[in-house]
Amino acid sequence: QLQLVESGGGLVQPGGSLKLSCTASGFTLDYYSIGWFRMAPGKEREGISCISSSGGSIGYADSVKGRFTISRDNAKNTVYLQMNSLKPEDTGVYYCAADRWYRGLGNEYDYWGQGTHVTVSS
Repeated sequence: QLQLVESGGGLVQPGGSLKLSCTASGFTLDYYSIGWFRMAPGKEREGISCISSSGGSIGYADSVKGRFTISRDNAKNTVYLQMNSLKPEDTGVYYCAADRWYRGLGNEYDYWGQGTHVTVSS
């Protein structure tokens, strides 16, 4: 069974950092592009970062550019999202998604995780 599991969410103060992980089971991520998405309270899900299977193509939404960094460790079958300088508006449920094609920040990914909650509040 193909599964993606996000972890690393939690409560953090504004200006703080968190590192999210997206780990695959049942398949290897080597051949998959990965997207990170966020659903803020009362808002639609938005793509915030993406990385191609080779790691050669990376994208960020304007709202997180310069603060978030996506990376992958295929040996660990895991993709990471390092989030720095967090703001209250970064609060939401964070999802990772995988697809054999490079989907960028769009929603057309085949496989999705269940999400991890991030709350940025003092």
